[in-house]
Amino acid sequence: MKTKIIYLLIVWIFFTGCQNSNPRSGKIIRVERVVSGQTIEITDRSAAVPILEPIRLIGIQAPDIRQKPWGQEARTQLEKLTLGQEVLLEFDVQKKDKFDRQLAYIWLNGKLINEYMAEEGLALAEPYFPNNKYTERLANAQEKARLMGRGIWNPERPMRQTPAQFRRENLKNRLNN
Repeated sequence: MKTKIIYLLIVWIFFTGCQNSNPRSGKIIRVERVVSGQTIEITDRSAAVPILEPIRLIGIQAPDIRQKPWGQEARTQLEKLTLGQEVLLEFDVQKKDKFDRQLAYIWLNGKLINEYMAEEGLALAEPYFPNNKYTERLANAQEKARLMGRGIWNPERPMRQTPAQFRRENLKNRLNN
């Protein structure tokens, strides 16, 4: 088992090392608010009246904020990392989601925050077609978290439902009450 973990970590390091860790282009912004483990807000200063604009991290699905304890842990960790910080937003093919949030990879001091959230077991890696620039990298980060038993992968308190399953179940329960 230990040999398997070491082998998988070597493979993970090889593949993540082969991917470009420096974003090519993007927009530098200041994080004003953290809504959840997958959504931040920035101030759009180009508008006539500055407004908060939501940014959804591409390629990860953080636990629902009501999904205890993981949702709040993911939000808190993202807040510790990014709140008040200048970050670089790197965009992919699709710019907005169905909720009109901008979709972006978030970089802080050369570190891909989307990847960090998956690697620490704070979010699931979830491909978001057509935005697949770092899909493999995020999947490898999630596998590392799973093997190491971090966050939602902790065998002593694993997350039993995906965020989507949790939301469906809660909606069904609310409709039945």
